[in-house]
Amino acid sequence: MKLTISAALLTVVFLSSCQLVNLSGANFYEAQDWIEDGVFTEGVEGPVVDKNGVLYAVNFAKQGTIGKVTAKGSASLFVHLPQGSIGNGLRFDNAGNMYVADYMGHNILRITPDKQVSVFAHEPAMNQPNDLAISDDGTLFASDPNWQDGNGQLWRIDKNGNVVRLKAGMGTTNGIEVSPNNSVLYVNESVQKRIWAFPIKHNGEIGEPSLFYQFDNHGLDGMRTDVHGNLYVARYGAGEVAIISPNGELLRTVKLKGQYPTNIAFGGEHGQQVFVTMQKRGAIETFMTEFAGRAFRSIQ
Repeated sequence: MKLTISAALLTVVFLSSCQLVNLSGANFYEAQDWIEDGVFTEGVEGPVVDKNGVLYAVNFAKQGTIGKVTAKGSASLFVHLPQGSIGNGLRFDNAGNMYVADYMGHNILRITPDKQVSVFAHEPAMNQPNDLAISDDGTLFASDPNWQDGNGQLWRIDKNGNVVRLKAGMGTTNGIEVSPNNSVLYVNESVQKRIWAFPIKHNGEIGEPSLFYQFDNHGLDGMRTDVHGNLYVARYGAGEVAIISPNGELLRTVKLKGQYPTNIAFGGEHGQQVFVTMQKRGAIETFMTEFAGRAFRSIQ
């Protein structure tokens, strides 16, 4: 049978989609273990995937480390952080540098591709830098909660390591992410169960936020967007990942095996595999989704 060009392309897309599902061995949105209990500490956090598909997370075997995961059930030490430093959020830039929110040292650390660790930015006024987001031009944003007082701050770190406080007097700022078009910064407040959407201006400043979503229960932790702008939210204590459309509509929740997800990253062959770090368990769970992650696509 002779196919038109458009029909042939549709056939290729359909067959590729079928192949992806078969290769994954799992249905969409069904969680399974990727790294078993106790491989990481209960402080496991900050999952991030590099351009080669390697997954990283903080606190492998003991606090103050970063581990790497090359396959299901296969984790090893990547690097020790400087004495006294403990990482939380991780991010990669397009040059392959890893950035680490060091909440003990009030630092943003940078780890080069050859594993040289240095202080990229230091700000004594930070409570404890928690999670990181990065825009396509390499600008970093950091959440900064004060858990004891129930409030938090928001920071920007430019490509030269200069630190600017964007917002003070927020709730307990935690999960943070940039939209695919780099026009919106999402920030959640764990205790207050709110997600805010800040417009990002061309000069790196942010405008007044709008309330993007309000939950009724459980805490909020790390967040990531897919290429269509859907926001994936780790629901700490609820044992689930909530997926919210760019319009603020709850699309679905993905039930996890554990109750305490801390953060999220996209990876896998096509960027459609979601990895979720699990506090208490010291494990990493995974599920397949329909769309690739924004960060995965941006570093390819």
